[in-house]
Amino acid sequence: RYIVKEEYITEKMENCSGVFLDVYRWYTKKAQEIVHKPHDVKYPIWVSTSASYMLQPVEGNVILELLIDRDLLITMDVEKWSRIVNYWYVPKSREDEAEHDKLLKKYGLSDGSSAYMSNFYPHIKREIIKSWDRLFDHSYNLSDVKQGTIWEVKEEWVQKIIR
Repeated sequence: RYIVKEEYITEKMENCSGVFLDVYRWYTKKAQEIVHKPHDVKYPIWVSTSASYMLQPVEGNVILELLIDRDLLITMDVEKWSRIVNYWYVPKSREDEAEHDKLLKKYGLSDGSSAYMSNFYPHIKREIIKSWDRLFDHSYNLSDVKQGTIWEVKEEWVQKIIR
């Protein structure tokens, strides 16, 4: 059985690990409400939902092809997740995005990460974090590309190992 440990994230992401751990903690809290998280798991494992969008083999990496029950997988729009990782607002529509952009402009901010990282815009930061719940709203998408997470990889799920 494989699970993600915090030291794996800090080792891989090095100086950027704080950024990822911040949003991973948020994601973990929300995602465990969708799919039960085993008690010893702290962070999700990211998976490709299509061979078209999977990471390609590079030296030093191993790709596992898995067969799992659908109800163990949480899927999401890649663009929505990308916005969260960048501490940006996840809009519910183009109009909503335009309204949020107006708000940022009103305060002289170029993007949501400026407001998120600052102590001067707590109301904007709250709005940004609240918008992240839309990651799990599949009624609309910002892109056609999907990715997913699971909490663990069990040996019996491994169908193929690509080195």
